[in-house]
Amino acid sequence: MGRAGWILVVLCFLGSFSVWAVDVHDARLWRAPDHTRIVFDLTGPAEHSLLVLSNPRRIVLDIQDTNLRTNLADLKLANTPVSLVRSGVREGDDLRIVMEVSAQVDPRSFALQANEQAGYRLVLDLYDYQALQSVPAVKKSVQESAKRNIIIAIDAGHGGEDPGATGPNRLREKDVVLAIAKELKVLFKADVGFQPIMIRSGDYYVSLKGRRDLARKHQADLFVSIHADAFKRKQAHGASVYALSNGGATSTAALHLAQRENAADLVGGVSLSDKDDMLAGVLADLSMTSTLDTSLQLGNQVLRNVDDIAHLHKKQVEQAGFAVLKSPDVPSILVETGFISNPKESSLLATSRYQKKMASAIHRGIKGWFFAHPPSGTLLAWQKQQGGQQYIIARGDTLSGIADRFSISLADLKSYNRIDSSKILVGQKLNIPKS
Repeated sequence: MGRAGWILVVLCFLGSFSVWAVDVHDARLWRAPDHTRIVFDLTGPAEHSLLVLSNPRRIVLDIQDTNLRTNLADLKLANTPVSLVRSGVREGDDLRIVMEVSAQVDPRSFALQANEQAGYRLVLDLYDYQALQSVPAVKKSVQESAKRNIIIAIDAGHGGEDPGATGPNRLREKDVVLAIAKELKVLFKADVGFQPIMIRSGDYYVSLKGRRDLARKHQADLFVSIHADAFKRKQAHGASVYALSNGGATSTAALHLAQRENAADLVGGVSLSDKDDMLAGVLADLSMTSTLDTSLQLGNQVLRNVDDIAHLHKKQVEQAGFAVLKSPDVPSILVETGFISNPKESSLLATSRYQKKMASAIHRGIKGWFFAHPPSGTLLAWQKQQGGQQYIIARGDTLSGIADRFSISLADLKSYNRIDSSKILVGQKLNIPKS
C-alpha cells in the first residue's frame, strides 16, 4: 500500500474515533417550582432528538454517536415527575435514555456549547403541565384594595447549575445569597404592610428574563437581586448597590460586573427560545418614567444602611446594563453584599450572624424608602393620609433609626410614645406623629 493509501486509512480511523469520542460523563438533576431540569455533561457536541410516548408516559432522549460513562441511577428522583431512568444503545452507535414519568409534562431540550465556565451540555427541562402562563404588565388597581401590601420581589442570584462565584473553602455565591434572601424574607414577612416574594426559593436556576417575569407576575413594587462579587485580586473588598443604566456603565468595574452577571444564562442553561426579547425601546421608556429614578434613590437608601455594617466598595449607587434589572415598570436594584473572593469578607459572608446583619441593613433601607414614599393604594399610604401611623418594631430596629426613617426627631418619637429609655422590643407598637 502506498503512502496515500496509508494516509487515507489513518484519516478513516481518526474519523471513526471522533464518532466515538463523545461521552456523557456526568448527569445532574435540579427541581424548580414549575419544572425539573436534567443536565448531561458531554465531552463534545452531539446531535439529539426528543420523543414523547404514552401508555405508559415516557420521555425518550436519543443522543447520536454517544457513550454513557456515568450512572444515571444516582440521579435523585424524589419530588419529581420522573419515576425511573434507564438507558440503552440504539442502532449500534446512539445512546437512548428513557425516563418514565408519573405525571404529564412538557419536555424541552437544547444543547449548550462549551464556554469559559462550563463544558458541552445537553439540557432537558420537564415543565409541569400547569406551567407559568404569560406574564401580565404591572397594573395595580386602587379599587382592588385601598390598603394593599407593598410587594417586595427578593431575588437570590445564580442557583442550580450556576454556582456563581466561589470563595475560600469552596464557599458558593448561590448558597450565601439564598441564605441572605431567606433572612430578608423573614424580616419583611414580620412587617405589617409588606409582602415578600421569593424569586428563587431553592437550589435551582432561573433565567435572567425569568426572574424579571416572576417579579412582574406578582405585581412587585420592588425587585432586589442579591449577589456576592468576586475579583481576580483577593484584596478587592466592599459592598455595592447597582441600578440599571440607560447609557454606558458608570465605571469599568460596573461594566465588567454586568457582563459577568449577564453571562449567567450561559452557565445556568437557557435555550435560544428563552432569550431576552425585550425591545430596545424599553430603555427609552425607562428614561421617560420614574422607574429608574426610584431605583436610584431607593438604592441610595439601601447603600447608606449597608454602610453601617460593611465597608462600601463605592460610596454611590453605580449603574450598568444588568439584564436582570431591565423591567420597564418595576424599580429594580442589585446588591453586591461583598467580595466572596476576599478571604476576610468570605469568612463573614459564610456566617449566619453576618448574613442576618446584611439582610437587616437591606431591609431597613428598603422599608425606610417605602415609609417615606408609599405607593398609592397601599396600607402605608393610607396610614400616611390619616396624619399619623403605627409602626411595629422588627428585628434590627433602633429608636434613632425609626425616627430618621419617618423624618422626626428622636425626642418627639420618645415623647409621643411616653418612652424614657432607648430600650425597645421586637413586636412592640409605636405611634408615629405626623412630621
